[in-house]
Amino acid sequence: MSVADAERNTAQEQDRSLFIDGKRIGVLLIHGLGGTPTELRFVARGLAMRGYTVLVPQLAGHCGTREDLRRTGWRDWFASVETARERLARQCDVVLVGGLSMGAVLALHLAAARPDGIAGVLAFAPTLTLNGWGVPWHAQLFALVTQKWFADLFAFAEREPYGIKDGRVRALVSKAIQSGDSAQAGHASNPGSSMLEMRWLVNTVRRELPRIRQPVLILHPREDDRADLSNAFYLARRLAGPTEVFVLDDSYHIITLDRQRDLVVERSAMFIDWVGAHCARSPAGLMQVGNSGGRRSAQ
Repeated sequence: MSVADAERNTAQEQDRSLFIDGKRIGVLLIHGLGGTPTELRFVARGLAMRGYTVLVPQLAGHCGTREDLRRTGWRDWFASVETARERLARQCDVVLVGGLSMGAVLALHLAAARPDGIAGVLAFAPTLTLNGWGVPWHAQLFALVTQKWFADLFAFAEREPYGIKDGRVRALVSKAIQSGDSAQAGHASNPGSSMLEMRWLVNTVRRELPRIRQPVLILHPREDDRADLSNAFYLARRLAGPTEVFVLDDSYHIITLDRQRDLVVERSAMFIDWVGAHCARSPAGLMQVGNSGGRRSAQ
């Protein structure tokens, strides 16, 4: 092995998780499939500046090779989320969870699994179905694939515009993707088996939606190139707790990096404050928040 290869392997083995210590309200943020904690760094720092404790874990199999990712499944990714939640719970009185794309789906699964431990959910461009305007029509044929060995005959390549509307940011993301260092901006393509694992996760969460009573804020772009706005309204119709849908009008899929990233931080902070205030006022804590009635709106 060359020195360059050894250095690359060492870099891939590093934990890229981001932790920022703050006050007694903790926010767990989850990156997307094939992504990295970097895609949530701006939001994490924005929330940390408002005093929250923020943790963005690196999911199992990510930030390494495509083979590392292929060897893991959604339960492995969720195990990373659970470990991160436990870390936050040890020092925070109130914990919320949020995520981008598939990370939002994992966040909803955590809310279903831990109704007494998660006070609210932030869903950034939640992806249940890949039906955005930038998804090629033939990708729909993948729905016929049910076996991982067959799924791995397919590769899902990242493509323009990479979920980014802002040209300057898109150029940076494109350069990072093409660099070959997956820790910067993820892989240039995801294994088909990982996409199949994501489908199995989504199927699980669809069944759990009527049991999720915590308040949920959904931030979704109107021009999402990967997951159409219908994903957000599907969730709003089926979640059992108070749910708000806020539509962004100048972003593509990666809203945590795109033109309206400041608005994402602002709306998220408002939601966290609202949840935290209800938990502080209620003797029963977060369970009272989840039973406070429907709060559904579209902006």
